[in-house]
Amino acid sequence: MTNPEDLVPPGTTIDLDNCAREPIHIPGSIQPRGVLAVVRESDFEVRQVSANVDDLLARPVDAVLGRHLSALMGADQAARVEGVVSAYRDLRRRNPVECVIDVGGEPREFDVILHREPNGMLLVELEIAYGERPYSYPNTYQAVRSSVEELNRVDTLFELYDASARAVRDLTGFDRVMVYRYDDSYNGEVVAESKRDDLNPFLGLHYPSTDIPAQARALYEKNWLRLISDVNYTPARLVPAVDPAIGAPADLTYATLRSVSPIHIEYLQNMGVHASMSISLLRHGRLWGLIACHHYSGPHLPPFGARAAAEFLGSTLSLRLVDQFEEDQLNKRLDTQAVLAKLMAATIDDRAPIAAALLGGPDLLDVVPADGVVVNIQGERQVLGTVPPPAVVSAVIDWARGAGDEVASSECLSDSLPDIELDPQVAAGALVLDLPDGQHAVWFRREVLRSVDWGGDPHNKAIAISEGLDGREVRLSPRKSFDRWREIVRRRSQPWTAIESEAAEALRRHLVESLYSRTRGELRMAETLQRSLLPQSIPTPDNWQLSAHYEPAAGGRVGGDWYDAFELRDGRLIVLIGDVAGHGITAAGTMAQLRNALRAYLFAGSTPAEALNHLNDFSLNMVSRAFATVLAARVDLSTGHVDAACAGHLMPYLVDSGSAAVPAPLRLSPPIGVRGVDYAPSTFTVEQGTGLVMFSDGLVERRGQAIDDRLDRLAAVLAGAGDVTASWISEAMESADADDDVTVVTLRRRSVPSI
Repeated sequence: MTNPEDLVPPGTTIDLDNCAREPIHIPGSIQPRGVLAVVRESDFEVRQVSANVDDLLARPVDAVLGRHLSALMGADQAARVEGVVSAYRDLRRRNPVECVIDVGGEPREFDVILHREPNGMLLVELEIAYGERPYSYPNTYQAVRSSVEELNRVDTLFELYDASARAVRDLTGFDRVMVYRYDDSYNGEVVAESKRDDLNPFLGLHYPSTDIPAQARALYEKNWLRLISDVNYTPARLVPAVDPAIGAPADLTYATLRSVSPIHIEYLQNMGVHASMSISLLRHGRLWGLIACHHYSGPHLPPFGARAAAEFLGSTLSLRLVDQFEEDQLNKRLDTQAVLAKLMAATIDDRAPIAAALLGGPDLLDVVPADGVVVNIQGERQVLGTVPPPAVVSAVIDWARGAGDEVASSECLSDSLPDIELDPQVAAGALVLDLPDGQHAVWFRREVLRSVDWGGDPHNKAIAISEGLDGREVRLSPRKSFDRWREIVRRRSQPWTAIESEAAEALRRHLVESLYSRTRGELRMAETLQRSLLPQSIPTPDNWQLSAHYEPAAGGRVGGDWYDAFELRDGRLIVLIGDVAGHGITAAGTMAQLRNALRAYLFAGSTPAEALNHLNDFSLNMVSRAFATVLAARVDLSTGHVDAACAGHLMPYLVDSGSAAVPAPLRLSPPIGVRGVDYAPSTFTVEQGTGLVMFSDGLVERRGQAIDDRLDRLAAVLAGAGDVTASWISEAMESADADDDVTVVTLRRRSVPSI
């Protein structure tokens, strides 16, 4: 409902520019078929009364206002009302109180309708009684008993609609009775109709949400029945307009006689309607639809008993609608869950790729019907049915991720992606599962052309009415044409239902758990493989100190780092460090192949530069899409002479306990996996008392920090550090928080005293 502070002040002239902010619950007037009095409950003093009290009860306003309720209806009848008010908390269940009131010396029967307001006031409405009396709730049930039995026998929603429309028309005598159902946007559709034979049918017509503003729909959720017995009535104002005791207009939300919006009156007049009644249909307390009644042959006032019976029938229909709707939904959910359970079971088998399991039998199109689905999970992309080109799929995925929803859907992608060229016969709508690490599943639906029959052109909601001869005074008025107007809806798919979205969400939860489980298994396997390939021990050459440290990334993600150290047959020492791009079992497997191949080349006698050239050829021809950085060094342990080559790896540092750490003099070449590369050799000497520190990028890369700053910090840590180990360096650089693997290898030449 519109917020109170957004409403226009009472008394403001209402037109289509401001009708959505009209305070319809405080109109300050009533329909004149009865009299309304606002009575203070504590002493039954009449605080406000409708100005037509003299016309209906032959009592001047001044003779009633400020006096006891007996001045309005006589002492005996006022005592009856007081007794009911004092005896019952829920006055609605006691309505009407049947009274006989003296009007100009003649006794007249009235129905007195009571409502208790939270501010200590009573709404007391007096309507001239029509129909059989005495009125009672047993009589109400008898009036609708056969209709209720029919409602309980039918099996489908549309049978319920039809039975209700016929029953309400039989009860109330209106010329036309419609069951009017809202969609999610509160556009209405006539789903059942019982009418006079000579009237044009409204069945199947749609009406825009603007025909019934939000604040009117909110009132329908509180007061389930609203009657306009004569659309040409002249409102009877309340006197005074504001009760001085509370300083506000009387809230007439629950008043049977409440005056209605002049815009709505004009709307009904434009339709040719002379009398109207609506009964709310609620689902879990929210407005689901209306039973709308129209009369064309003149004013029409069904007796209170008939209206109460119709309201009772509406309440029964609401319960049956909820039962039938939820039974239908339950059956659909059970069918979907049965398929979903089979699909989830298929993904449990770790031996089968998840993407293949999702497109087996049953498949994703059995869970969420669509024209096609594309899956990209664990590096495997598969398609079933018809889907748009990869560029369009990528744009749809980016849109879904931008929306921030784990499950995103659109039945009109052309609205969601106006800058993308879409083929509506392939991708008019989409439903996206956004999975971790860029993985996804996307369903696509083609365009479904729909013709919607509106009760008048919904895009032409208003007409301008000239008030003056000069044509300058203009106001907006409701549309006059309600002829059937057909709109062809294009570039939209079949909407994604709530059940389909729920199934997609359940599937996503399962896939996330399955991916996590598989990833943990793969990580354990990758870690086992990687650790099995790391040296169990490293050489301990005389007069040299060699140390190595490896630490997986935070969170246990295993990457492609490796190191190696071994002595050749001629006594020279090989020291290696490398890093394969990626994480998990794939990176570990690639690392194993490259590490063993490089080991073989170097052991066979190749220089580091020659070995890297051989490794690059091996990688390009034998290892699919491998990409790695490598640093290889061959050290003459007697002289400290080093032959080295660097394939895209970070430069090692030369360290001296008495001076700053400096990068080793190496020539940098591109990483392994790049065509047309000739790896350059470099040479330098590790003097006595100095050392060489080799490391992977995980030691110096941190999210949100510049790598140059981290390299400067490493140089500062190493400067003057003296005889330190690889593990000490890793701890000093806080490697426990690294996002990537950390590998450090140190080689230090001890000072040997001369003899």
